[in-house]
Amino acid sequence: MTEYVKCLTIAGSDSGGGAGIQADLKTMSALGVYGMSVITAITAQNTCGVSAIQPIEAPVVRAQIEAVLSDIGTDAVKIGMLHSPRIVETVIDMLDQYTPRYTVLDPVMISTSGHKLIEDETIELIRSEMFGRVTVITPNIDEAILLSKIDIIDLKDMYKAAEIFLKNGCRNVLMKGGHLKGHKMTDILFSQENEPLILSADQIVTDNTHGTGCTLSSAIASYLALGHELYQAVTLAKDYITSALQAGVGICTGKGHGPLNHFFNPKPLTGKPLITDITIT
Repeated sequence: MTEYVKCLTIAGSDSGGGAGIQADLKTMSALGVYGMSVITAITAQNTCGVSAIQPIEAPVVRAQIEAVLSDIGTDAVKIGMLHSPRIVETVIDMLDQYTPRYTVLDPVMISTSGHKLIEDETIELIRSEMFGRVTVITPNIDEAILLSKIDIIDLKDMYKAAEIFLKNGCRNVLMKGGHLKGHKMTDILFSQENEPLILSADQIVTDNTHGTGCTLSSAIASYLALGHELYQAVTLAKDYITSALQAGVGICTGKGHGPLNHFFNPKPLTGKPLITDITIT
Protein backbone atom coordinates (compact mmCIF):
# COMPACT_ATOMS: atom_id res chain seq x y z
CA MET A 1 0.00 0.00 0.00
CA THR A 2 1.00 3.60 -0.49
CA GLU A 3 0.14 6.95 1.06
CA TYR A 4 0.52 10.54 -0.04
CA VAL A 5 3.52 12.65 0.92
CA LYS A 6 1.95 15.04 3.44
CA CYS A 7 2.55 18.54 4.76
CA LEU A 8 0.69 20.44 7.50
CA THR A 9 0.40 24.21 7.53
CA ILE A 10 -0.37 26.03 10.78
CA ALA A 11 -1.20 29.59 9.78
CA GLY A 12 -3.80 32.31 9.32
CA SER A 13 -6.50 32.43 6.67
CA ASP A 14 -6.41 35.04 3.89
CA SER A 15 -9.90 35.71 2.55
CA GLY A 16 -8.35 37.06 -0.67
CA GLY A 17 -6.66 33.72 -1.33
CA GLY A 18 -3.17 35.06 -2.02
CA ALA A 19 -1.36 34.39 1.25
CA GLY A 20 -1.66 32.39 4.46
CA ILE A 21 -3.37 29.00 4.53
CA GLN A 22 -4.67 29.46 0.99
CA ALA A 23 -1.21 30.13 -0.51
CA ASP A 24 0.27 27.26 1.49
CA LEU A 25 -2.27 24.73 0.25
CA LYS A 26 -1.93 25.95 -3.33
CA THR A 27 1.85 25.59 -3.13
CA MET A 28 1.73 22.13 -1.60
CA SER A 29 -0.80 20.96 -4.17
CA ALA A 30 1.22 22.41 -7.05
CA LEU A 31 4.30 20.51 -5.86
CA GLY A 32 2.48 17.19 -5.55
CA VAL A 33 2.14 17.17 -1.75
CA TYR A 34 -1.07 16.47 0.19
CA GLY A 35 -1.72 19.62 2.20
CA MET A 36 -3.54 19.83 5.55
CA SER A 37 -4.33 22.94 7.57
CA VAL A 38 -4.67 24.31 11.08
CA ILE A 39 -6.12 27.82 11.08
CA THR A 40 -4.77 30.14 13.79
CA ALA A 41 -6.60 33.33 12.77
CA ILE A 42 -9.16 34.56 10.27
CA THR A 43 -8.33 37.77 8.42
CA ALA A 44 -10.57 40.05 6.41
CA GLN A 45 -8.04 40.66 3.68
CA ASN A 46 -7.68 41.46 -0.01
CA THR A 47 -4.94 42.69 -2.33
CA CYS A 48 -5.06 46.14 -0.73
CA GLY A 49 -4.59 45.14 2.89
CA VAL A 50 -5.96 43.65 6.09
CA SER A 51 -9.09 45.23 7.61
CA ALA A 52 -9.76 42.80 10.48
CA ILE A 53 -8.19 39.88 12.35
CA GLN A 54 -10.06 37.33 14.47
CA PRO A 55 -7.73 34.94 16.34
CA ILE A 56 -8.89 31.36 16.80
CA GLU A 57 -9.08 30.27 20.45
CA ALA A 58 -6.03 28.26 21.53
CA PRO A 59 -8.04 25.13 22.48
CA VAL A 60 -9.50 25.05 18.97
CA VAL A 61 -6.00 25.38 17.47
CA ARG A 62 -4.88 22.51 19.68
CA ALA A 63 -7.87 20.40 18.64
CA GLN A 64 -7.11 20.96 14.95
CA ILE A 65 -3.48 19.89 15.36
CA GLU A 66 -4.42 16.81 17.37
CA ALA A 67 -7.11 15.83 14.87
CA VAL A 68 -4.65 15.88 11.97
CA LEU A 69 -1.52 14.46 13.59
CA SER A 70 -3.20 11.73 15.65
CA ASP A 71 -4.81 10.28 12.52
CA ILE A 72 -3.13 11.33 9.27
CA GLY A 73 0.31 12.39 10.46
CA THR A 74 2.66 14.56 8.43
CA ASP A 75 6.07 14.51 6.76
CA ALA A 76 6.73 18.20 7.44
CA VAL A 77 5.12 21.20 9.14
CA LYS A 78 5.03 24.81 7.98
CA ILE A 79 4.17 27.43 10.62
CA GLY A 80 2.98 30.88 9.64
CA MET A 81 1.05 33.54 11.57
CA LEU A 82 0.81 32.88 15.32
CA HIS A 83 -1.20 35.85 16.49
CA SER A 84 -1.10 35.52 20.28
CA PRO A 85 1.12 34.08 23.04
CA ARG A 86 -1.51 31.43 23.87
CA ILE A 87 -1.41 30.13 20.31
CA VAL A 88 2.42 30.09 20.30
CA GLU A 89 2.40 28.09 23.54
CA THR A 90 -0.14 25.67 22.07
CA VAL A 91 1.94 25.09 18.94
CA ILE A 92 5.07 24.58 21.05
CA ASP A 93 3.27 21.93 23.12
CA MET A 94 2.17 20.15 19.97
CA LEU A 95 5.68 20.24 18.47
CA ASP A 96 7.06 18.70 21.65
CA GLN A 97 4.35 16.04 21.71
CA TYR A 98 4.42 14.97 18.04
CA THR A 99 8.07 15.86 17.15
CA PRO A 100 7.68 16.28 13.36
CA ARG A 101 10.86 15.53 11.44
CA TYR A 102 10.89 18.91 9.66
CA THR A 103 9.39 22.23 10.75
CA VAL A 104 9.65 25.45 8.76
CA LEU A 105 8.84 28.64 10.69
CA ASP A 106 7.82 31.67 8.65
CA PRO A 107 7.54 34.36 11.36
CA VAL A 108 4.64 36.24 9.76
CA MET A 109 4.47 39.63 11.45
CA ILE A 110 3.91 42.21 8.71
CA SER A 111 1.82 41.79 5.55
CA THR A 112 2.97 42.72 2.05
CA SER A 113 0.85 45.88 2.34
CA GLY A 114 2.59 46.87 5.60
CA HIS A 115 -0.07 45.83 8.12
CA LYS A 116 1.09 44.38 11.44
CA LEU A 117 -0.35 40.90 11.97
CA ILE A 118 0.99 39.87 15.38
CA GLU A 119 0.74 41.03 18.98
CA ASP A 120 3.88 42.66 20.42
CA GLU A 121 4.18 40.26 23.36
CA THR A 122 4.19 37.31 20.96
CA ILE A 123 7.50 38.28 19.35
CA GLU A 124 9.68 37.56 22.39
CA LEU A 125 8.00 34.19 22.96
CA ILE A 126 8.72 33.16 19.36
CA ARG A 127 12.33 34.29 19.76
CA SER A 128 12.92 32.53 23.08
CA GLU A 129 10.92 29.32 22.66
CA MET A 130 10.53 28.49 18.98
CA PHE A 131 13.93 29.19 17.44
CA GLY A 132 15.49 26.02 18.83
CA ARG A 133 12.51 23.81 18.02
CA VAL A 134 12.32 24.27 14.24
CA THR A 135 14.40 23.11 11.29
CA VAL A 136 14.65 26.51 9.63
CA ILE A 137 13.22 30.01 10.11
CA THR A 138 12.50 32.21 7.06
CA PRO A 139 12.18 35.90 8.01
CA ASN A 140 11.95 38.72 5.49
CA ILE A 141 13.89 41.91 6.18
CA ASP A 142 11.16 43.58 8.25
CA GLU A 143 10.66 40.45 10.35
CA ALA A 144 14.41 39.96 10.76
CA ILE A 145 14.71 43.53 12.06
CA LEU A 146 12.01 42.89 14.68
CA LEU A 147 13.53 39.58 15.76
CA SER A 148 17.23 40.52 15.68
CA LYS A 149 16.72 44.08 16.97
CA ILE A 150 19.20 45.55 14.45
CA ASP A 151 18.71 47.62 11.30
CA ILE A 152 19.22 45.74 8.02
CA ILE A 153 19.92 47.80 4.92
CA ASP A 154 22.39 45.64 2.95
CA LEU A 155 23.87 42.15 2.64
CA LYS A 156 26.44 42.80 5.38
CA ASP A 157 23.60 43.50 7.79
CA MET A 158 21.93 40.24 6.74
CA TYR A 159 25.07 38.40 7.89
CA LYS A 160 25.04 40.27 11.21
CA ALA A 161 21.38 39.49 11.81
CA ALA A 162 21.86 35.84 10.89
CA GLU A 163 24.64 35.56 13.46
CA ILE A 164 22.21 36.81 16.10
CA PHE A 165 19.60 34.25 15.03
CA LEU A 166 22.11 31.40 15.22
CA LYS A 167 23.40 32.54 18.62
CA ASN A 168 19.80 32.59 19.85
CA GLY A 169 19.29 28.93 19.04
CA CYS A 170 18.29 28.75 15.36
CA ARG A 171 19.76 25.73 13.60
CA ASN A 172 19.20 27.29 10.19
CA VAL A 173 17.90 30.68 9.05
CA LEU A 174 16.99 31.75 5.53
CA MET A 175 17.43 35.52 5.35
CA LYS A 176 15.19 36.80 2.54
CA GLY A 177 16.56 39.89 0.86
CA GLY A 178 13.69 40.69 -1.47
CA HIS A 179 12.93 43.95 0.36
CA LEU A 180 16.46 45.31 -0.12
CA LYS A 181 17.19 47.75 -2.93
CA GLY A 182 18.98 46.39 -5.98
CA HIS A 183 18.56 44.49 -9.23
CA LYS A 184 18.95 41.06 -7.61
CA MET A 185 16.67 39.22 -5.23
CA THR A 186 19.18 37.57 -2.90
CA ASP A 187 18.33 35.10 -0.16
CA ILE A 188 21.00 33.54 2.05
CA LEU A 189 20.66 30.30 4.02
CA PHE A 190 22.79 30.33 7.17
CA SER A 191 23.43 27.20 9.21
CA GLN A 192 25.03 26.13 12.47
CA GLU A 193 26.84 23.36 10.58
CA ASN A 194 27.43 24.47 6.97
CA GLU A 195 28.69 27.42 4.98
CA PRO A 196 26.10 30.00 3.84
CA LEU A 197 24.18 29.21 0.67
CA ILE A 198 23.64 32.33 -1.47
CA LEU A 199 20.67 32.24 -3.84
CA SER A 200 20.20 35.15 -6.24
CA ALA A 201 17.69 35.79 -9.00
CA ASP A 202 17.04 38.79 -11.22
CA GLN A 203 14.45 41.14 -9.79
CA ILE A 204 11.03 40.59 -11.37
CA VAL A 205 9.12 43.80 -11.96
CA THR A 206 5.57 43.03 -10.82
CA ASP A 207 2.91 44.18 -8.39
CA ASN A 208 1.84 40.57 -7.86
CA THR A 209 3.94 39.76 -4.80
CA HIS A 210 1.22 39.02 -2.24
CA GLY A 211 2.00 35.81 -0.36
CA THR A 212 5.63 35.40 -1.45
CA GLY A 213 6.81 34.57 2.07
CA CYS A 214 4.03 32.05 2.68
CA THR A 215 4.68 30.45 -0.69
CA LEU A 216 8.44 30.15 -0.21
CA SER A 217 8.20 28.64 3.27
CA SER A 218 5.51 26.16 2.28
CA ALA A 219 7.56 25.20 -0.79
CA ILE A 220 10.56 24.50 1.45
CA ALA A 221 8.38 22.38 3.74
CA SER A 222 6.96 20.53 0.72
CA TYR A 223 10.38 19.72 -0.70
CA LEU A 224 11.57 18.54 2.73
CA ALA A 225 8.50 16.31 2.92
CA LEU A 226 9.37 14.93 -0.52
CA GLY A 227 12.75 13.81 0.82
CA HIS A 228 15.18 16.55 -0.20
CA GLU A 229 17.83 17.71 2.27
CA LEU A 230 17.56 21.29 3.47
CA TYR A 231 19.98 23.05 1.12
CA GLN A 232 18.43 21.34 -1.90
CA ALA A 233 14.90 22.02 -0.63
CA VAL A 234 15.66 25.73 -0.25
CA THR A 235 17.24 25.88 -3.72
CA LEU A 236 14.24 24.17 -5.32
CA ALA A 237 11.84 26.42 -3.40
CA LYS A 238 13.70 29.52 -4.60
CA ASP A 239 13.41 28.29 -8.20
CA TYR A 240 9.70 27.58 -7.71
CA ILE A 241 8.84 31.01 -6.31
CA THR A 242 10.88 32.78 -8.99
CA SER A 243 8.94 30.94 -11.68
CA ALA A 244 5.62 31.57 -9.89
CA LEU A 245 6.38 35.29 -9.74
CA GLN A 246 7.35 35.38 -13.41
CA ALA A 247 4.24 33.46 -14.44
CA GLY A 248 2.06 35.95 -12.56
CA VAL A 249 3.42 39.10 -14.20
CA GLY A 250 0.77 41.13 -15.99
CA ILE A 251 -2.21 39.34 -14.47
CA CYS A 252 -4.70 41.63 -12.71
CA THR A 253 -6.24 40.36 -9.47
CA GLY A 254 -7.72 43.15 -7.37
CA LYS A 255 -6.52 46.72 -7.04
CA GLY A 256 -3.36 46.15 -4.98
CA HIS A 257 -0.67 43.48 -4.62
CA GLY A 258 -1.95 40.46 -6.52
CA PRO A 259 -1.01 36.81 -5.93
CA LEU A 260 1.61 34.64 -7.59
CA ASN A 261 0.74 32.01 -10.20
CA HIS A 262 1.17 28.91 -8.04
CA PHE A 263 -0.03 26.51 -10.71
CA PHE A 264 2.33 27.37 -13.57
CA ASN A 265 3.48 23.72 -13.65
CA PRO A 266 1.38 21.56 -11.29
CA LYS A 267 2.49 18.08 -10.25
CA PRO A 268 0.28 15.08 -9.44
CA LEU A 269 0.09 14.02 -5.81
CA THR A 270 3.17 12.03 -4.84
CA GLY A 271 2.87 8.65 -3.18
CA LYS A 272 5.26 6.74 -0.94
CA PRO A 273 5.20 3.27 0.64
CA LEU A 274 2.93 3.05 3.66
CA ILE A 275 4.93 2.06 6.72
CA THR A 276 2.98 0.05 9.26
CA ASP A 277 4.02 -1.53 12.52
CA ILE A 278 4.74 -5.24 12.01
CA THR A 279 4.75 -7.62 14.94
CA ILE A 280 6.91 -10.73 14.45
CA THR A 281 5.86 -13.77 16.43
